[in-house]
Formats: sequence, structure tokens, C-alpha cells
Amino acid sequence: MLNHGVIKATLAASVLALVGLAMPLQASAACNLVSTKDNSPLNIKVTDDDTPEAKQFLETCVNPYTKIYAADPEKAKQGKKKFGLYSCTTCHGPNGDGQVAVSITDDRWQYAKHITDKGMFETIAGGSNGGMATWHKQVAGNPDLVSTDEILKIIGFLRSQYKGGGNKPWLDEKPQ
Repeated sequence: MLNHGVIKATLAASVLALVGLAMPLQASAACNLVSTKDNSPLNIKVTDDDTPEAKQFLETCVNPYTKIYAADPEKAKQGKKKFGLYSCTTCHGPNGDGQVAVSITDDRWQYAKHITDKGMFETIAGGSNGGMATWHKQVAGNPDLVSTDEILKIIGFLRSQYKGGGNKPWLDEKPQ
């Protein structure tokens, strides 16, 4: 017959084993980004120089800047600066209303996935078959290109410029 000490030790070891199995599952929870070009995975990983906001997005697929910029036009100017710095204005115009490329501030999305910040991020980061270049430095393999945080700020700015009608579902996005 087993004594209480052996039973307690067995239970404790079982609990620790289960916790040990669950921890890696939580740590690996991440936003699953896919290419707009071909739905292949976009392998964008958290880096040491990522901001807390970038890390949050890569875990949850929710852009923290979207609500901040929608509520505060002064803060949205941070995204507008990035939009100009990376020459987004050349194709999309000074406020994203379209020029050579389509408007990205109205409700006529070139890709249905742009109704979410995740979808817009995927297109900016990995490009498209419709002429959009790959802009994310990890995806392009070019450290001089755009970081996760910078893309998120650009998206937050674009959302603050929205001129379409109806709902703005990006303001109510939930973690995935």
C-alpha cells in the first residue's frame, strides 16, 4: 500500500509536468501572419529592438496604435511622419487617398482582408501581386526597410484618416 508521501509526490510531479507542457504553448501563442501574395506564412519574429506595442501586435494581431490615433489626432502625426518617410505618399498620396495606387482610407478595399489591421499589416509587410512592394525588413531581408512598429504606426494613421461609411471594425478587434 502506498503512503501519503508517495501519493503527494506523484501528484506534485504530475502537476509540474502539466504546467511544464502548458508553458511552451502559452509562450508560442502568436499572431499567424500570412502573405497577401500567396497565403504562405510571413515569418516575422519579435526582435530585441521591437517596442512593447510591436510585441503585443505580434502576439495578438491587435494594433495598439489604432485606437490611440483615432482618439488623438496629434499622436496620429507619428504615423503620418512614417507614411511620408517611407515614400508611401508617392503611390498612395499625402493622406492615403490614392494617387498612382488605390486609396487606403475609404471603404473600397482592394483586398477584403484590409478590413482588419492584421490584413493591412500583411499587405504592407509582405507586398501584393498588385504592385505593392515588400516593406518589412525581416520579410525583405533588408535592415534598412520598415520595422513592425513603424508599419503599425502607419496603419494607425491611415485608420485615423478613414473616409468610408459604416462601421470601423478595426476599433473593436480582439486578440486572435
